[in-house]
Amino acid sequence: MHAGIPTGVHVLCEREGRILMIRRAGTGFFDGLYSLPGGHVEPGESVRMAARRELREETGLEVELSALAYVGVVHRLSDTNRIDFFVRADRFGGEPRILEPAKCDRLEWHDRRCLPTETVAYVRAALEAGAAPWMLELGWSDRA
Repeated sequence: MHAGIPTGVHVLCEREGRILMIRRAGTGFFDGLYSLPGGHVEPGESVRMAARRELREETGLEVELSALAYVGVVHRLSDTNRIDFFVRADRFGGEPRILEPAKCDRLEWHDRRCLPTETVAYVRAALEAGAAPWMLELGWSDRA
């Protein structure tokens, strides 16, 4: 029996060369570190549907599915075997605000060339990966 691989999605919103980042808090998972808005893909959702839902739930920003473009994928070994999709919101509406204060205590725009030191490592690697599309494998050993 295969339990499946947890699938996450992260949404890259950019304005004037600055990336919208949230600081995680109160979850027990990367608390105190900056990440992109996002979360888990739920049963019955596509990756882009989950991206749109998570962006709205966390920040209030609205995006059409057609404005979400795939950027890359991270296959990582963390507490489990995980897959994280990164999508870019080419157009989005509204002004971001913290809508889940129990999970996020800061929301800021950061220059992509100067990310916060306290950024989740795999998110930093993804943001520094270069031109899309890309795929990264992180945390795996060559030893089998």
